[in-house]
Amino acid sequence: MTKIKRIAVLTGTRADYGKLKSIMQALETHSNFELYIFATGMHMHKEYGFTFMEIVKDGYKNIFSFINQRHGMGTQMDLILANTINGFSAYICEINPDLIIVHGDRVEALAATIVGAMNNILVGHIEGGEISGTIDESIRHAITKLAHIHFVANEDSQKRILQLGETQTRIHIIGSPDIDVMLSPNLPTWEQVKARYEVPFDDFGVALFHPVTTSYANMGKYAKIFVDALLRSQKNYIVIHPNNDLGREFIIEEYSRLAENGKFRLIVSVRFEFFLTMLKCSQFVIGNSSVGIREAPIFAKPAIDIGDRQRNRYLPDDKIVNCDYDSEQIIAAINSTKNVNFTPYSDFGKGDSTEKFMKILADGNFWDTTLQKHFVDKD
Repeated sequence: MTKIKRIAVLTGTRADYGKLKSIMQALETHSNFELYIFATGMHMHKEYGFTFMEIVKDGYKNIFSFINQRHGMGTQMDLILANTINGFSAYICEINPDLIIVHGDRVEALAATIVGAMNNILVGHIEGGEISGTIDESIRHAITKLAHIHFVANEDSQKRILQLGETQTRIHIIGSPDIDVMLSPNLPTWEQVKARYEVPFDDFGVALFHPVTTSYANMGKYAKIFVDALLRSQKNYIVIHPNNDLGREFIIEEYSRLAENGKFRLIVSVRFEFFLTMLKCSQFVIGNSSVGIREAPIFAKPAIDIGDRQRNRYLPDDKIVNCDYDSEQIIAAINSTKNVNFTPYSDFGKGDSTEKFMKILADGNFWDTTLQKHFVDKD
């Protein structure tokens, strides 16, 4: 009889939950696996939409919640890292998982990877090997060096992980799991989205602007430039609140100028499938979120990327336009979106990531992956 494998998945944000959701659902319903969810970070706070309840509503059997950041504690990443290590370490001692799955470049994912590596538990990292900006890239590569197995989005990511001295046999190209959800025929309709989030218009851009931790001293100025440009453009926007990184308070303060303006619908957090429909029905995406370079092209939506938070992750063209923190540049880019038409494309998979992931886990050789890693020198 096949031993049921226990798999612990950490999720700390609405974004990583959206990317992990299809995989989590496949694990939940598979007879050979037992899924355990450790929900923490932004999920646990009302000011970020208390998205823990979205996980609960999806009907998983084993969900554990952990508050790693108290209200008023601030957003110091080192403290969040320490708290998450403490909480996750106690959790895995209780459930004794065979595999830990983390995603991306958030500090909570680093915490879980440290715990797994130091407790001799296999750690699988989804979407390593990518480049971005700020401290996130350093965290992502640190996770790669601690994790035992790498589920990457494409060959470019695989090459970078090989450059970091990882073994080829530990790397699996599966694409980006959120594309599986994006291409699903079961997304909510635009009318359902409008009703749920009380959106008063049909023509709009989606605005997502996050703090850049390494530019904390300038975030107030950058947020003001961004909001000034949105106001001057005279277009409608769905504006989604930023993540919990250091500098968030400056963005929220600037967003207060939009609260009574009928051209803006400010939303704290959006359920992933509903967000995808928003994106699909929008005219363009603007801000500094990875949505503009990862998800927008799949729905053939032009994107305006501001600053350097994502700059190293793509080559600017007529579909993705990079702007400095300059209102005139941003407004010109907004006005240019009406002339952009292109065929949907993706460099991050074809919507079969979950199928590939589950096939890898079904291979008995996967579970023989050694915990001892060796640096592979390049010729």
